[in-house]
Amino acid sequence: MMPDIDEALRYLGVGGEAPEELRQKTKMVAEALAAEVQPRYTFQIFDLTRGGDRFLLSNTDIALTGGTARKMLDQCDRAILLACTLGTRFDALLRTEQVRDMSRAVILDACGSALVESGCDAAEEEIRARFPDRYLTDRFSPGYGDLPLALQPLICAALDTPRRLGIHVTDSLLMNPAKSVTAVIGLSDRPQRARVRGCAYCSMRETCTLRKGGKTCAL
Repeated sequence: MMPDIDEALRYLGVGGEAPEELRQKTKMVAEALAAEVQPRYTFQIFDLTRGGDRFLLSNTDIALTGGTARKMLDQCDRAILLACTLGTRFDALLRTEQVRDMSRAVILDACGSALVESGCDAAEEEIRARFPDRYLTDRFSPGYGDLPLALQPLICAALDTPRRLGIHVTDSLLMNPAKSVTAVIGLSDRPQRARVRGCAYCSMRETCTLRKGGKTCAL
């Protein structure tokens, strides 16, 4: 699996405007990364019930609250929790590159972000194949919109990520290894038109370096 080069360039803040030299260098870094690291993921499907303004996942302590969850899950009867990581190998590669060549390290970091997203895309493809007659929402993560970051430890516990993927959540709610993500996907009998992608919904909108440069990571 290769990182999406265009997505890696968006993480670098240049997108389709990238000079050809940077595009080629990013491609070389992406190919080298793919030869060393591949994303690993796990997911689990839960029955979903509504309790007031909360969505409760069966057999867990997880309650999804807020406008983002309501918008995405309103017509869903099940929810999928997903976790994906590049593991500690990527962290080691990045540390080594930061000592050798900081500019290449920045590109590697962007390629890592793109690669973990490719892993999430692969998980979604597997889920769609498993449920060909049902419809998935966009995936959305703690910290996106008003879905609280405090859900990270609960999602990781429900998926048993320390054992399955080696993902741990720090006291400051960051995930370790660094290139790790969790997400929620709704499952419904109806096509899902709700979309939450965009700066207005992102918890990083005030500090995002892309926005400061007049860019966006939106697809």
